[in-house]
Amino acid sequence: MLNAIQRNASRFLVAGLTIGLLLSSAAPAAGLNDTGQQTCDDGFGALVVCTVANTGDAATYPGQDGRYGRDAAATAGALTKTGGGAAGFDFTALNATGAPTTPTSGATPHPCVRDNTTGLTWEVKTDDGSLRDKDWTYTWYSTDGATNGGNAGNNSVTTTCGGTLASCNTQDYIAAVNTAPGLCNFTDWRLPSVRELQTLVHYGALNPAIDTTYIPNTASHQHWSALSYGPDPAFAWSIYFVDGSGIPYHKSTFGGFRARLVRGEQF
Repeated sequence: MLNAIQRNASRFLVAGLTIGLLLSSAAPAAGLNDTGQQTCDDGFGALVVCTVANTGDAATYPGQDGRYGRDAAATAGALTKTGGGAAGFDFTALNATGAPTTPTSGATPHPCVRDNTTGLTWEVKTDDGSLRDKDWTYTWYSTDGATNGGNAGNNSVTTTCGGTLASCNTQDYIAAVNTAPGLCNFTDWRLPSVRELQTLVHYGALNPAIDTTYIPNTASHQHWSALSYGPDPAFAWSIYFVDGSGIPYHKSTFGGFRARLVRGEQF
């Protein structure tokens, strides 16, 4: 059951993040992803091909997302991509040296993926019980007073990371992944902002709401962002990859949440 903070926060998250993503000052130079929605509601509860008839000004639900943007261009075969991906997403799989490779799945898939739209590079999870396994969870913890909202969170062992860390918290996980030579030869991995994490959400998919070809082994659970919740910094924002919704949870949530790391210019 959601507490009062979570209920209040959920009312404005989608609208607030959508507005934030549209602000030019917050957008990365490369651009922003579309939502992954390629169909439209016909006014009777069915999802159909988007047309003027079902999304025009006179329609029951006018101006639906599936008729516009990168996703609509992909549906029409008019979107040029650097790599590949579902709907309007454009990803390139990277190998252990950070070079482009063919996307793979299984216990040890390609370790990283570059988002050619945002310019960010993301960690891809394993399913082999090692450091980056998809099932490991962490408490939210950061001793950086400039970014933790005045609350460092919890570094105690209340989560499960298979014995890969002495304490299963986000700060220690980031440090472990950044140990030279680093994942895909990079040592500047970090926890993503909530806006960055939301750019991975494929709202045309569910459970998980993500492109599983390029980002396999994604658990349909909450994933921590780096953003503390303003009204109460004992909480931090997370994205729920069952449906892409976002909500703040206490940084010391028992059992913890997943963490997917990112690198690149922050927005």
